[in-house]
Amino acid sequence: MEKGEFDPNTTNKLLRNEGNGQFKDVSKEAGFYPSYGYGLSAVAGDLNKDGTQDLYVANDFIENDYIFVNYGDGTFKESVKALTNHVPYYSMGVDFGDINNDGEEEILVVEMRPEDYRRSKTTMPAMQPEYFQKLKDMGFQDQYMHNVLQYNHGNGFFTDISQLAGVDKTDWSWAALMSDLDNDGFKDIIVTNGYRRDVYDRDTNEKMRQFLKAKNNIVDSVEQVLGILPSVKLVNYVYKNQQNLEFKKMMKEWGFNETSFSNGAALGDLGNDGDLDVVVNNIDDPAFIYKNKLDGAQNYLRIACKGQPSNQFGIGAKVSLFYGDKTQYVQLKTSRGYLSSCEPVAHFGLGNIEKIDRIEIDWPDFKKLVLTNVSTNQMIIADYTKANQQSNFQRSYKPIFAEHTEPSILPLYYHQENTFNDYKFQILLPHQLSRLGPFIAVADVNNDGKEDFYVGAPHFKAAQLYLQTDSSTFRAKKIPVFEKDKDYEDMQSLFFDADGDGDKDLYVISGGTEMDEELPIYQDRLYINDGVGNFSKNLANLPKIRSSGSCVVVADMDGDGDLDIFRGGRTIPDKYPYAPKSYLMENDGKGNFTDVTDEKATQLRTVGMVTSAVWTQISGDALPELILVGEWMPITIFDNLSGKLEKAASEKYNLQNTEGWWNRIVQADIDHDGDEDFIVGNLGTNYKFHASTEKPFMVYCDDYDQNGTFDIVLAKYNGKNLVPVRGRQCSSEQVPSIAQKFPNYNSFADASLKDIYGEGLETGLSLKAHLFESVMLLNDAGKFQVKKLPEACQFSTVQAILVEDFDADGIKDVAIAGNLFNAEIETTRADASVGVFYKGMKGNLFGKQLKANESGFFVPYDERYQIH
Repeated sequence: MEKGEFDPNTTNKLLRNEGNGQFKDVSKEAGFYPSYGYGLSAVAGDLNKDGTQDLYVANDFIENDYIFVNYGDGTFKESVKALTNHVPYYSMGVDFGDINNDGEEEILVVEMRPEDYRRSKTTMPAMQPEYFQKLKDMGFQDQYMHNVLQYNHGNGFFTDISQLAGVDKTDWSWAALMSDLDNDGFKDIIVTNGYRRDVYDRDTNEKMRQFLKAKNNIVDSVEQVLGILPSVKLVNYVYKNQQNLEFKKMMKEWGFNETSFSNGAALGDLGNDGDLDVVVNNIDDPAFIYKNKLDGAQNYLRIACKGQPSNQFGIGAKVSLFYGDKTQYVQLKTSRGYLSSCEPVAHFGLGNIEKIDRIEIDWPDFKKLVLTNVSTNQMIIADYTKANQQSNFQRSYKPIFAEHTEPSILPLYYHQENTFNDYKFQILLPHQLSRLGPFIAVADVNNDGKEDFYVGAPHFKAAQLYLQTDSSTFRAKKIPVFEKDKDYEDMQSLFFDADGDGDKDLYVISGGTEMDEELPIYQDRLYINDGVGNFSKNLANLPKIRSSGSCVVVADMDGDGDLDIFRGGRTIPDKYPYAPKSYLMENDGKGNFTDVTDEKATQLRTVGMVTSAVWTQISGDALPELILVGEWMPITIFDNLSGKLEKAASEKYNLQNTEGWWNRIVQADIDHDGDEDFIVGNLGTNYKFHASTEKPFMVYCDDYDQNGTFDIVLAKYNGKNLVPVRGRQCSSEQVPSIAQKFPNYNSFADASLKDIYGEGLETGLSLKAHLFESVMLLNDAGKFQVKKLPEACQFSTVQAILVEDFDADGIKDVAIAGNLFNAEIETTRADASVGVFYKGMKGNLFGKQLKANESGFFVPYDERYQIH
């Protein structure tokens, strides 16, 4: 072969059935060539509901998985990076299934992360930051070592909710199957796992190296080498669908107790009794046959398709059931999971439902068969020859929002953070703190009756002001002082009338972590407006500020008629998670501000790593209270006592055990009862870290090895014991003595947190998080009911919350967005949010969720802030 040519024998192939028993290789003309990868499984199905069959290919090792989108003309386009935010690294088996009965199929791809704590510390390879970034620079997608459950957002885009669903860790997995095993109307999950030898056992790998070195890499037999590797049988996983996008392990309850080295799995009603039985094949053991013992406890309906002679089983047919206000959807496919074929029957569990109103069967050639008033507990044969209608896959919506980023409306703006290594001194930092922008602020700055906006910038780039024109487009206006101040890192900004002259001045917080602490680069700035949109800065307007900040909110704190400032501190460079300084600043009425924190709010100075704040009125008097949230902070309220702020006990407002990783708090009358409630954005539950009141997530920090840097220890509960989140390799890079104290991975895995760090763990800072769900605070006579936001709001971090009447029906709606792409690489980045929109209903702000194609609100980005 010539250099640069592709070897057709090593690439995936698409073989087209010519209808005469012959198959033709059409890989190149169809768009499959070249597609190199260690392909382990593939499933075909209509992922975007356009009537054609798309194809998902699960690739082992570094190659991205593939999603070949079918154009309907015999050609495909590989689109995995356009349709997902990340994929597994070691992809194995794959299946499609509608897990929440919304008529859209999700994608489950299994990988090899262990659930067992000890195995996770002894067998999982470490991901190197340089290697991870190199793969991205080479064009590979973000890939992580765990199962992925790609949620279908209804517009052809998918995001991974496996950690929220509780199905992300099933060890070295092969087959993945989604079907209704208990006939309750929701699809459950089976995952087979096992590998004959633990080739990734870290200690054994070292023994292997020493053995081969002693033998000069010459051995008598392969068995001699394989005998060194441990062999561990595991239990296969089975999960019950909890009907809320979460799954519960049911191995013991459902009889999946045997340990094995399992690979393929297939489903079928072997007993013809209306429930699904399971067949699993094993290495070095007989196959398993699991008989389902439902015995008619739940109703069902089974539909087999009698298709054309060229497709006798109707493979690819879409079967939809409608009963009352509920639906179920199955696309008929046999090749599922891993090297397995399931029965060619669409199986539906129906609980106590006895009659189906309507069944629609869309055949692959766009013919439709409709059946009505169908009884349950039977097998139906759907005959293609009776299909007398035409399928219509066109979907029509009138979205509320339309995206406008074209240069004719908004001049091109691209926020580019600087390259900076946050982990240089704090290797175990959970996420980067140098990439927290950008932020925007909106106001009519030139008094022409049209709203303009300001966008902050990172270090060494100038912020930008955009003025709105008469044609509702925007033009950039150059402000000399912004260019002069480009060395600052802009965090949140706010337009308000600081000096009482009737126009909008601009306050900009300085933040970031790229510079050492206590430097003038962290000085905030107040830009005074001349009334027509020209801004100037006077350093005398503000007190001396030397902490990296986050948020700014204003209110007349003392009732003297002008606006005072709370300015939150976010972080101290290289001292995470110690609290920086926050500031309470009093206005003299002329736009000059004095730091009164020590006199009027002593508990506010180092309250925590503040991320968001709001002034509000809870007590009913004329003076506002201050509510703060932040990372590792509880939701914190400061009572206003005649112009002085005093931190309230959590119990006073029913806010105990609310420590979390909070990002945003916004006022809103959620239940329409006339008082102020709050929406509070948190980390979410679709993340590597989890927390509860009984088992909080912990962080410890001190200079444990006395080398002048602050060492971080993240900890979680394994049963009743606190254990480190990070493994031996990463932990010893932060504190080198750990490698000497625990000479191998097994000894580290057997150690508790106290065994590893000793008594010194208690001498430094320790913080805990009890709550990672985003919540609403419902005001109940001055106390708050803390209620979890709907499940869609837990897919990712909530960074941005807007409450407005977007559809002009007189009732306010909610638009929520977020994500956090800057997690350290062994923690899967939070990227599952595409934005969540709720159409407000009478009595409930969170009335009806509209998907992205219905609302037009689609923001699958690393969003930081939104404003109306």
